[in-house]
Amino acid sequence: MQPTGQEETRDEATEAAEEARQRIAAEAGDVEAMSVLGAMLLRRGDLDGAEPHLRAATAAGDRAAANNLGVLLHQRGYPEEAAGWWRIAAVAGSAAAAHALGRHYRERGDEPAAEYWLRQSAEQGHPLGAYALADLLEHRGDDEAEKWMRAAAERGHREGAYRLARAMDRRAAAAADPGEDADADNGVAAGTADEAEQWYRQAAARGHRRAALYLGAILERRGELKEAGRWYLTSAKDGEARAACALGFLLRDAGDEESAAVWWLKAAQEGDGNAANALGALHAERGQTQTAERWYRAAMDAGDVNGAYNLGLLCAEQGRVAQAEQWYRRAAYAGHREAANALAILLLQGGDETGAEPWFSKAAEAGSVDAAFNLGILYAGRGEETAALRWYERAAAAGHTEAALQVGIARLRDGDEQEAERHLRCAAGGGSAEAAYRLATVLDARQPAGAGPELGEPVHRRTECEEWYERAASQGHRRAQVRVGMLAAARGDVVEAARWYREAAEAGSRNGAFNLGLLLAREGSEPEAVVWWQRAADDGHGRAALRLALVYARRGELLEGQRWADRAVTLGPGEVAERAARLRDALREELSA
Repeated sequence: MQPTGQEETRDEATEAAEEARQRIAAEAGDVEAMSVLGAMLLRRGDLDGAEPHLRAATAAGDRAAANNLGVLLHQRGYPEEAAGWWRIAAVAGSAAAAHALGRHYRERGDEPAAEYWLRQSAEQGHPLGAYALADLLEHRGDDEAEKWMRAAAERGHREGAYRLARAMDRRAAAAADPGEDADADNGVAAGTADEAEQWYRQAAARGHRRAALYLGAILERRGELKEAGRWYLTSAKDGEARAACALGFLLRDAGDEESAAVWWLKAAQEGDGNAANALGALHAERGQTQTAERWYRAAMDAGDVNGAYNLGLLCAEQGRVAQAEQWYRRAAYAGHREAANALAILLLQGGDETGAEPWFSKAAEAGSVDAAFNLGILYAGRGEETAALRWYERAAAAGHTEAALQVGIARLRDGDEQEAERHLRCAAGGGSAEAAYRLATVLDARQPAGAGPELGEPVHRRTECEEWYERAASQGHRRAQVRVGMLAAARGDVVEAARWYREAAEAGSRNGAFNLGLLLAREGSEPEAVVWWQRAADDGHGRAALRLALVYARRGELLEGQRWADRAVTLGPGEVAERAARLRDALREELSA
């Protein structure tokens, strides 16, 4: 293979030889050679050299020369004279001249004349004419625009292919909206989206950088990350900042943070606010707060309101409350809903509930799920249960786990068990341990009184409510842990019961501590049982205090027994208090005897 420099020299030599051949033929009176030579010189920018050859060929009736003469005169600044020659060429059948003449009239504001000549060009199969006609018709809102845009794209016009893809994309998005015939709409949306992808591919393959960007986004959404990365890279190398930014996110997700930073830097330097925010977040994670702040400001200067929001977050993390409020306000006034929510929280933390409420409302109405939930908390705190429930329901409908739990609790309180179960299932499925526990209690209450297993059936079949108890228990829910322990004890699995009781007790559950004490006492480990009963009694468990009173009484430690009996009387409940009072009185009699 020869070096590039030699290839260029060879091409130049070939072109020079061709020019010399055409010049000789033109000087001999060959009209076609005059036209070709004039076009070669015109392409090279030698207008003075090209003009006489083009005029001579035009005078001899060459329509290509007439078209090129029009181009030359237009470049010299004589548009009306250029239009005259274009008209001559167009009337003679030149599609290129008809296109040029149509563009001339459109620039002059004469749309009827522009449409006439552009249509002449397009109908002759000229891709530039078809594209220009489509652009004119689209500007007027004419439905015929798509037909000609498609014609341009099919003839290889890359901008036409890109714009046709964008139109298909918009149509797919509109078809994807739920309608009366959802299945049919989804089918249309899928087909249109597939067609959009094909036109993006065609335009991208011809070097259209924005088409490569959108194609990369389609592939990324579909999970085809390797090919998406290739198109993002192609687009980014051609100068598309958004593609460089998207490529950075792909690389970061793949674990290559350093390469991601390189592309984010390139995009940010070209004015991409999203990339500047990404750089800010990267430096903030590394503890480089000054650099992070600089990039967040750059994002804000690029018109990305997330820059102000992120500056607010950064200041809040550093305890710079006044500055955080300032940046949150700036972003919130620009319509950033999460900034409005963050501002409301900041005001609420500062005791300004009156100032917080409208910002929560603004954020919630703009679609912030967290703000809707926070409004629910705000109204619940005031005792306005109806208003609170309304906001909880809105947040729950958008998938907020804790909001679904609150709706479930409210529905249980109202006696609507079916709706309660539905919301509790949503919350439990979203990871709420409390919802899993409450759902288990709802299911548990429906179970019939326990009859023994039928002959030949397994002794224990795990129920759905047990599964939910166990899920809540495994997430650290103390009451669920106690309940799972009780279920294990009921089926004779002492080891499993002790494990769950101990886990609950160590997390601070007094019922767990009491039940663990009972289990240990039954297994002959009364000294350890006493330790757990004492922990439970100290936390206000009356039955644990009564057990301690009985243990010390049996040991002959009457004063200690009386002390715990007094404690049990105080703690209750009623039945325990009565028994503890009788025991206390008996111990007093024995002590005074």
